[in-house]
Amino acid sequence: MKKELAILAAAMLAFNLGGCATVLNGTSTEYSTTTSPEGATVKFSGGQTCTTPCSLEFKRKGDLRADITLAGHKPTYVLIQSKLGGSTFGNIVLGGGVGAIVDGSNGASNRLYPRPLIVRLAPEGSNEEAVLLSKDGKVVQTVKQHNDAVRVDVAKTIGPKLAGLEE
Repeated sequence: MKKELAILAAAMLAFNLGGCATVLNGTSTEYSTTTSPEGATVKFSGGQTCTTPCSLEFKRKGDLRADITLAGHKPTYVLIQSKLGGSTFGNIVLGGGVGAIVDGSNGASNRLYPRPLIVRLAPEGSNEEAVLLSKDGKVVQTVKQHNDAVRVDVAKTIGPKLAGLEE
């Protein structure tokens, strides 16, 4: 009898914990974008547009492209990758496959990267490149380096043209 109760309790725990990220995080996330200098127009591949600094809500599951323009600065774009977050592994350990399947299918366990999006734009006519900045203002890498690192993966969802694989 104790063994049956333990199995029942474990099954109920797995069912109740299934989809933890869905419950805790939801399937969308607030996404903030800042540029230096401020006032740039950012057009996202999902159709949303804003002027920096700005904040929009995006689905966690989808990759995006952000096209950034500001008069007097070189136009640039940043590929935004939807990456699997750590909550998936917690689901597998604590909740079994049910939670991982629920969160994986709706994207709740994913995170958008880079997040937040902070870009220092390059002045028109200069040899500078646009760079991604950390929250404390330090250069992380050039936008080109970031895009090159995620381009092939992001192209699978947004298409090769938007990802910059085709002219």
